Amino acid sequence: MTKKKTYPTETYDITIESINDRGNGYAQITHPPVNGHMGAGLQIFVPHVAPGDKVRVSVPNAKGRRRASVFEYELLEAGPHRDPEFEFNPDFSGGTPLIAMSYEAQLDYKQQMIEDYLDKVGVDKQLIRPIIGMDQPFHYRNKMELTFGIDGSLGMHGQGNYKKVVDLKDSVLATQDMMTAKRIVEQWWLDSNLPAYNKETKEGLLRHLILRQSHQTKELMVGIVANGMPENYDEVTQKLSARLTAELPTLTSLLWIENTSISERSYETTTHVITGSDHINEAFCGFTFRIWHDTFFQPNPVQAQKMVEIVEGLIKDKQYNQVVDLYCGIGTFSLPLARQARHLAGIEIVESSIESAKRNAQDNGITNAEFICSEARRGLEALKEQWGSPDLLVLDPPRSGAGGKMMRSIGRYQPGAIIYISCNPKELGNDLIWLDDFGYEVTYVQPVDQFPHTIHSECIVMIEKSDSEKSIN
Repeated sequence: MTKKKTYPTETYDITIESINDRGNGYAQITHPPVNGHMGAGLQIFVPHVAPGDKVRVSVPNAKGRRRASVFEYELLEAGPHRDPEFEFNPDFSGGTPLIAMSYEAQLDYKQQMIEDYLDKVGVDKQLIRPIIGMDQPFHYRNKMELTFGIDGSLGMHGQGNYKKVVDLKDSVLATQDMMTAKRIVEQWWLDSNLPAYNKETKEGLLRHLILRQSHQTKELMVGIVANGMPENYDEVTQKLSARLTAELPTLTSLLWIENTSISERSYETTTHVITGSDHINEAFCGFTFRIWHDTFFQPNPVQAQKMVEIVEGLIKDKQYNQVVDLYCGIGTFSLPLARQARHLAGIEIVESSIESAKRNAQDNGITNAEFICSEARRGLEALKEQWGSPDLLVLDPPRSGAGGKMMRSIGRYQPGAIIYISCNPKELGNDLIWLDDFGYEVTYVQPVDQFPHTIHSECIVMIEKSDSEKSIN
């Protein structure tokens, strides 16, 4: 067997040409010709940089590769789009790939990405409004989930290196209370000598730390997700409770959450309340929502409220008797929409979310909404037999999009209008294609930056019957 030839590590000074859809900087170099043969091209990807940055990188086996991802660099000269306050650290944790860019540059990057994806499916660029950013794009998240690493780190997985847990020393996303709670839990973990869970050997105890804080009420939840319970459970949990309550008057809920499944995302959990309540409360758009440890709620309530206001503005001058909220979750959009509809139906496959939506509606005196636990297409089919076609259908699908089958079902359902709330412009474009054959056209697109410093963004899209279709009907 011929041994594959290896080459030495090479050092290159490169200029970042662009940022790709994963948030990594891109540059390309060409090796010099060897023995009369043309040099081969090498694509290099670098995290936490900005377009125009000049950086020095080292690439192992450089001349034997066409693509290389490097995780460390030396900044030689900052580009015009770099945030002058950002200093690169090779141990910088994941979750914020655009952090090296100025916020204005981040917004431009996202606007261009959205326009490019929608242009591919024929959406007129003139319909896409400028992206709405944040006045204060820091410490906006109301939930963080950290991992207990087997090496003693408590933090997030490194960008491009999921096996490595990078200790979270500070965060541009989390609130100050969350970071205080993280510090206290970290010291408690060290003192209690409880082992972290090892995903490869399936041994150990502590898996994740869940931190949630209400934007309006400031109520704080701390949840320890563990592979069971230690023998000295009462002792160690009471010590943790005492430390947290001494420093954090906002602590409202302290939980021990058993997850003995192999799956990290298993919903088969058992929750034990150590201190306080099993949930926290959030005030949002004039409503009160109960938030449990596994409740999906918009992670940036400041921008989410702007999104609700945009949707309300789109429908305020129109009479919608019947409104369907598809993928309704716990009713984040359902309750505000119910204020402008005669009757609203929310459809969601997660039973716990439907129960939460019903409870939230009851808590807020909403009597014209019903919530159906069903797979989306089946829920629509059942509702069509009861209602016929609704005046308005709102959908807020997961990041993977609704998919062709779902979009065709919506097209056959023939709602009077559709509002699509997307958290993935690429999948949004893929989904919009399916509505063309059913007489719909995009009339309005409003991008919203709900996740500063990440590659993610939201779009609110108004979709209406085309003029020809209106004249036929």
